[in-house]
Amino acid sequence: MSDPAARPGLLLFISLLLLLALSVAACSGCGQGVAQEETEPDRETFFQVSTMGALKSGFFDGIVSYAELSEHGDAGIGTLEGLDGEMIALDGDFYQIRHDGNVYDIDGTAIAPFAMVTFFDRDMETVPPLGLDYAGLQDFLNGFLPSENVFYAIRIEGEFEHVQARSVPAQEKPYPPLSEAITDQAVFELENVEGTMVGFWCPAYVGDINAPGYHLHFLTADHEAGGHVLEMLLGEVKVYIDETPEFLLQLPEMEEFLEADITPQ
Repeated sequence: MSDPAARPGLLLFISLLLLLALSVAACSGCGQGVAQEETEPDRETFFQVSTMGALKSGFFDGIVSYAELSEHGDAGIGTLEGLDGEMIALDGDFYQIRHDGNVYDIDGTAIAPFAMVTFFDRDMETVPPLGLDYAGLQDFLNGFLPSENVFYAIRIEGEFEHVQARSVPAQEKPYPPLSEAITDQAVFELENVEGTMVGFWCPAYVGDINAPGYHLHFLTADHEAGGHVLEMLLGEVKVYIDETPEFLLQLPEMEEFLEADITPQ
């Protein structure tokens, strides 16, 4: 028969064990919460693959897969290995507009030599006047953007009276500089189309890291045409803007890049 005098000590021991178990469970839950939070994507980062200076110099070898690129954003623009057409990312789907004018889904195994993406979260919106061309739209947005010193992701949806877009054919090694590659570009004249433009506004101080100002790509609503925007005439559209204050650059690691002189000429 147990000693009644020992029962208080036994109860105290059991109570301590229960408290210890609860503390361990609570700490474990906290740890899981932190781990989950750390794996969530940073939605305020402009992620860029390589530099515009490298692209201008003919560095067209892919360095980041589209599967990895999708981890950094659901909206953006860029190109594919060998400068094979124009890329536009819209709502997490990646599309290639090739030199033949057709639109293709991009597989996660494809590789980007140059790209810009972010997770698009609408911070501002505006409705530009009807009939603006590209220069007019830029003037309108310049008066709307709150600062010239941060990056903005831009999405334009609606009807376009005219869109002039281009795509570049795939290049073969030894790669030419970009200025030579685009001499063989195909230019598409799209009339009275619905669709979406996606792109970025970059501050002037980016220099040759990117292209200062506006850079937009277009995709029709039926996913049948698009490309790098050269000119436009607006119908009824809405402009959505995501202010993106953080910048992350993934540089090429290939020996050719590390040894190359890509200083702006």
